[in-house]
Amino acid sequence: MLRYIPVLSIAGSDSSGGAGIQADIKTMSAIGVYAMTAITAITVQNTLGVTAVQAIRPDIVTGQIDAVFADIPPKAIKIGMLFDAPTAAAVADSLTCHRATNIVLDPVMISTSGSRLLAADAVDVIVQRLIPMADIITPNAMEAEAITGTKNPETQIELLREMGAKSILIKGGDSDTLLDIVTDWLYTPQRGIMKLQAPRVRSVNTHGTGCTLSSAIASYMAIGHDIANAVTKSKEYISDAIKAGADVAIGHGHGPVNHLFAPSAMLVRE
Repeated sequence: MLRYIPVLSIAGSDSSGGAGIQADIKTMSAIGVYAMTAITAITVQNTLGVTAVQAIRPDIVTGQIDAVFADIPPKAIKIGMLFDAPTAAAVADSLTCHRATNIVLDPVMISTSGSRLLAADAVDVIVQRLIPMADIITPNAMEAEAITGTKNPETQIELLREMGAKSILIKGGDSDTLLDIVTDWLYTPQRGIMKLQAPRVRSVNTHGTGCTLSSAIASYMAIGHDIANAVTKSKEYISDAIKAGADVAIGHGHGPVNHLFAPSAMLVRE
């Protein structure tokens, strides 16, 4: 019998389709895994920015997670926008109950347009409960600074490890935008600290790149890649998706990447 490889995204909804749950579904589908969702919040947004957010009741969030685990246990989980402390705590409780594995935590704090997407009290829950639970965390440079209080990537990694982080990817794409080379910092217990550098792809269509990258990592982990290889393949995917969408006109602000530039389907035989 053939089966899909299921991956769960726990994140917020983007009405313009470029980030959040919508970006995760597109990314997972493009890579070839089966996307499932637990929506944490509804955002009112487009390529110009976020104008309102409505949190989903925590028991409804955990109900979605419980329903998925009861029927289609995921091979990997991506956690994105959590919005507030009650939601973050509910997600932590549910994943602990289900003994979830292969967790990718993207601590979404601020949107591409500058809108705050995480309440201050939720940061404590993320630090105390979700960071130690995750197999890899994927903050961008600003999020890593907000969590650790320092700008130095190597110090950020050291402090995040003290908080219980197992593997860490600090994304540098949003910083030093005048540079032609993007530098990310990856730490894994097996390989230590690595600088990952790639040419910057010039494009205004970068909405949802963080969501896309983290859901790609979860997808490749579900397929069976180790964390370092999953990160490498995901960086290749996001670079190609940015290139494929760079010349596409959509919206009046930061448009999305082209998630579906090379769709495929991944099946396993049991």
